[in-house]
Amino acid sequence: MSSDTRSARIADGPDDTPEEIQRAAGKKRLAGSPAFDPVAQPWVANPGGLAPVPPERLTPPALRTRFVDPPAWQPDASDINPAREIDRSLRLASVLVPMVLRPGGIRIMLTQRAAHLHNHAGQVSFPGGRVEPSDASVAHAALRESEEETGLPRGMVEVIGQLPDYFTGTGFRVVPLVGLVQPDFLPRPDPAEVAEVFEVPLPFLMDPANHHLHSASLPSGGSRSYYSMPWKQFFIWGATAGMLRNLYQFLRA
Repeated sequence: MSSDTRSARIADGPDDTPEEIQRAAGKKRLAGSPAFDPVAQPWVANPGGLAPVPPERLTPPALRTRFVDPPAWQPDASDINPAREIDRSLRLASVLVPMVLRPGGIRIMLTQRAAHLHNHAGQVSFPGGRVEPSDASVAHAALRESEEETGLPRGMVEVIGQLPDYFTGTGFRVVPLVGLVQPDFLPRPDPAEVAEVFEVPLPFLMDPANHHLHSASLPSGGSRSYYSMPWKQFFIWGATAGMLRNLYQFLRA
């Protein structure tokens, strides 16, 4: 891939900063940088007093069964009104939610974006990006991007299902594909895009005690709510935390 093509692909990645935050910040702010410090905003943990997903639902057989025969459930995280799903101007993107089958239990693989990027420098995200015309499907795009960004061979991923599309306020319709990943691979992050590849235990992410609901005051006078799921030195928030919150709601239903 040429450097020009790679730069265009990086710029076209799904921007998970809410639209009103970007407008309020003005044009001097780097693309994808919020108008506030997302770490410093006030939060409450598990505002609904919900229970963790039972451990027996977090095994590979149980996960496969859940996606084959899904229950009735309702997502509760999206950056914009889901009514925009009929908006044909939304740009299509897809991400992989990689569930690595470790001996001690499933872990979710995430990436931290490189610090030099113009968009979302240093932020945590799933591997993925914009669906290109050459991609045969959204799954093909997610697997291609994952291999390019992290070195994960697509042959080591078993795609078991799909979460509801996640609509961002900046004009993306993101399709999250959930995949079981064989553990015997060595991540090779692309330094042009990824600073680090790391993993978080699935039970940690599926425990709402670790879901922080923030409220941020905007320069325009409004407010915005968003989820975060801090793990060690990593601050997982925005669209990534929103999709993980939807995964939690799906698995607990």
